[in-house]
Amino acid sequence: MFEQTFKNIDDTLWKDAGCSSELDYVEQTSWVLFLKYLDDLEKDKATEAELIGKTYTNIIAPKFQWTTWAAPKLENGKIDHNALTGDDLVDFVNGKLFPYLKKFKTDAEHANTIEYKIGEIFTELKNRIQSGYNLREVVNNIDELRFRTHKEKHEMSHLYEAKIKNMGNAGRNGGEYYTPRPLIKTIVKVVAPKIGNKIYDGAAGSAGFLCEAFEYLKNPSTSSGQGKGLSTADSEKLQKNTFYGKEKKSLAYIIGIMNMILHGVEAPNIIHTNTLAENLADIQEKDRYDIILANPPFGGKERAEVQQNFPIKTGETASLFLQHFIKILKAGGKAGVVIKNTFLSNTDNASIALRKELLSSCNLHTVLDLPGGTFTGAGVKTVVLFFNKGVSTKNVWFYQLNLDRNLGKTNPLTEKDLAEFVALQKTKAESENSWTVNIASIDSVTFDLSAKNPNTPEEAQLRKPKDILKEMAKLDKESADILATINELL
Repeated sequence: MFEQTFKNIDDTLWKDAGCSSELDYVEQTSWVLFLKYLDDLEKDKATEAELIGKTYTNIIAPKFQWTTWAAPKLENGKIDHNALTGDDLVDFVNGKLFPYLKKFKTDAEHANTIEYKIGEIFTELKNRIQSGYNLREVVNNIDELRFRTHKEKHEMSHLYEAKIKNMGNAGRNGGEYYTPRPLIKTIVKVVAPKIGNKIYDGAAGSAGFLCEAFEYLKNPSTSSGQGKGLSTADSEKLQKNTFYGKEKKSLAYIIGIMNMILHGVEAPNIIHTNTLAENLADIQEKDRYDIILANPPFGGKERAEVQQNFPIKTGETASLFLQHFIKILKAGGKAGVVIKNTFLSNTDNASIALRKELLSSCNLHTVLDLPGGTFTGAGVKTVVLFFNKGVSTKNVWFYQLNLDRNLGKTNPLTEKDLAEFVALQKTKAESENSWTVNIASIDSVTFDLSAKNPNTPEEAQLRKPKDILKEMAKLDKESADILATINELL
């Protein structure tokens, strides 16, 4: 049912003059979806309070609640046909609802409350749906959705994830937001965060890494090997003091917050800011994190004033992010970071200096070399760097993912593709696809880490031109003999 509802919403938005792309569809669906989610959340909290004999005070004032402006109901449960629609609905949303919700940001006690997130979301967003009749259709469709049970929330988070994926496939801009889910799951498994760790993504995008880390940690059988459920204190820790992110772009920021909320984190600690505008020299111990999981944007360029925040000057966005991650990781902390594979071998001064810094300040224990097509539409090859901070690198274990098919939009990466990597990585075993490089053996000037697999089965040697010509002459003679025999028969 949920899937059809999403399709109906997209069909409605397609007809609207204010929405022209998949990006607009996700953005506009998000704010309406968020308000419906908030209404269901408030109902749940009111029920919980009632069960323990307390009174719940609603976050949203009565005239701005979903059941007042969006879906006032008749006794039969149907939406009242007198509900706001057309110009009246658009005027109310643009002139009253959005200004009211924006104020939550300045009125909230602190940033990690749901009130603050409400204010931040509606400060960043605007209603782009121009037709009040289209908006009424969208509202009616979203009113059919439910967020009350675990199963409903789980299905909704998967559908929202699918929308983000479609957005990523819709164009180059969207591609920054979406990292293939099987790759994220694999990175989280290998890094293996624990409850109590502070987990950070400074290029959060749609918050896929933070969502997947939450899924991993809330299931103690995967994260600790124990089958028992989470304690109340652990659940509270996961909600408030575990996941942290920063995101520069408005739409990605909104989608990231929505994605985390739909996965079950009520007030995500994601900040709308340019991570790279922070001076590395200002990062103190209190600012550091235990775990970093990230896929910084490929191929971006930063201005000279941003580069001044970094000891290794470069315009390459991913290289600046890697410096930021090394600096903001705690001693003993663990990281899994996706980066272009050219990082391993680029000969410019900044790349060489950055490789030297990584190898000297961290233990780069694993490099996963991914095939082309892993990122739909990105057109670049990538590697995943797994490193721990505080000990210099002695050996790097490489794994080259060799598949018997080409990856693409209709043939994406799967968890099964990565299963051998996960299994072998535990012991850093040698195989046809994996090998270990001793850092003492690499070039001490360039620190070149190119992934050259010494265990690839040798291909048959190419024959010499003289031998090929000899073979061709032999085949020509055989052909001539056959033709002569046929002539005799005629």
